[in-house]
Amino acid sequence: MKGNQHPILLVMVILVAAVLVLGAVMTAIFSMAGPGGLSFKEKIGVIPIEGAITESEAVVSDLVEFKKDKGIKAIILRVNSPGGGVGPSQEIYREVRKTIEKKKVIASMGSIAASGGYYIASAANKIIANPGTLTGSIGVLMEFVRLQELMEKIGVDMDVLKSGEFKDIGSPHRKMTERDKAMIQTLVSEIQSQFVDAVAQGRNLSVEKVREIADGRIISGSQGLELGLVDQLGNFEDAVDLAKSLAGIEGEVTLVYPKRTKMRFWDLLFEQGSRALYRALRNVLGTTIEYRWDGLPS
Repeated sequence: MKGNQHPILLVMVILVAAVLVLGAVMTAIFSMAGPGGLSFKEKIGVIPIEGAITESEAVVSDLVEFKKDKGIKAIILRVNSPGGGVGPSQEIYREVRKTIEKKKVIASMGSIAASGGYYIASAANKIIANPGTLTGSIGVLMEFVRLQELMEKIGVDMDVLKSGEFKDIGSPHRKMTERDKAMIQTLVSEIQSQFVDAVAQGRNLSVEKVREIADGRIISGSQGLELGLVDQLGNFEDAVDLAKSLAGIEGEVTLVYPKRTKMRFWDLLFEQGSRALYRALRNVLGTTIEYRWDGLPS
């Protein structure tokens, strides 16, 4: 009886070991599959850039993840943005420039890709726009609101002690002096030069040619094609086809989007409220310097 138990025990041990090995193999396969999960098709990463550009962390993180994922052969930036903050736009631009050293990046413009939206797109290998896409607006915007007269009418006064002449430059409770304006204009011109240089580098154009159209003008996708700011007219599916061609992919592909953690209702409500408050404060007291087209509400 005891002799018969050993073969059964041995078989059970072998089965358990086989299950463990199979589980380990499947875990390894799924972990190597990357953000898009297990797929036998070639994969193209798609990173949406929607609305005003107020932060860069999510997009930069997505670019880094897709760049490291060996299963993703190319990346499409789907841009629908009027632009936004200078810092976030420059951070994303920089990461796109680093990414094109490893993989092809195509910028697909939707209804609008202006100012900071175009700044980011110009870093890609190729740009596709619809004929009627609103783009361009190569320029810098810095707005100040003055509340001095309103405060005087309601009887509110303010004393400011400062360490230097320009410490409260742009403050809403006093008029800007001519020296203030000259200093701010110098700053705006410097950051404008950074924009022009970035577009010239990304689009392989001369600085002089970019500077000729860097007066903040808004243009269509068709005009952008004529000016060398766009490579091809087409929609998102055309961008997918171009990505396949540049990456040497034949046949169908799987489009992989960044994973986003599902937010609870109250977290989502708080986030939307915070954004609304930010926009309201920016409109009233905002002194941020932006690559933003102001023709449409952000």
